[in-house]
Amino acid sequence: MPDGLVIARDVAYGPDTAHRYDVFAPAGASGLPVLVFWHGGGWTNGYKEFTGFMASRVARLNMVLVAPTYRLAPEHRMPAPIDDCRAMLAHLTAHGASHGIDATRMYLSGHSAGGHLAMMTALQTDALEQVGVPSASIRGCLPISGILDLHHTSPVPDSLDDRVYTAVLADRDDDALMSPISWTRGNRVPMRLTYGENDSARVILSNRRMARLLAAQPASSTLTMRAGMTHFDTHLTLRDPADQWYADLDQLVRNTAP
Repeated sequence: MPDGLVIARDVAYGPDTAHRYDVFAPAGASGLPVLVFWHGGGWTNGYKEFTGFMASRVARLNMVLVAPTYRLAPEHRMPAPIDDCRAMLAHLTAHGASHGIDATRMYLSGHSAGGHLAMMTALQTDALEQVGVPSASIRGCLPISGILDLHHTSPVPDSLDDRVYTAVLADRDDDALMSPISWTRGNRVPMRLTYGENDSARVILSNRRMARLLAAQPASSTLTMRAGMTHFDTHLTLRDPADQWYADLDQLVRNTAP
């Protein structure tokens, strides 16, 4: 980590050992917007430490980066990780000011499974309100290679598509219920979707379909295809501080400023 960042690791937001988040804030931060970025890993693995490399670039945008983790399947099946995302934002709402965060200015993102969780959290505003997170505090959502539709008619055995049914969902019939693509109606959160040209077929199709549905809703939305990139490139390219994704995030923050 470069000099000038104030880092708080393993902040507890719940009783489970997976209920933790890391905070990366510019020195002297006060009242800054926050980017909450959930890690990927197919809902069965992954670490919040996957995200820390973004910290210096996010700080240059005069934002705070928060990297949470959550309970993983198959021990904890859907909707457990979604519940964790809401609980984490509720904790940030109550305690974010101690890290220099303005919790009324949250931007949600994540890669792969993390993109799915960010979208589910942003779209289900009633559930956020129930845990004490004002829906208006979610100013934007920027999923990267998000898995936005869990439904599959004939998944190949032992594939990620199959794992959704055998290890991630509590009930096979919950595939639509746990899919962001099912929750777009009336959306008022600005959305910026990104996927790779060489991403998985599931990610490409679900992002394209999602973009069409979001375009019919009140909030603004965009869909960006990253040329030549694979599923993992779309996140790892953010090692480059000049990557366009950061400029898009900065513009979204400016457009949604109070």
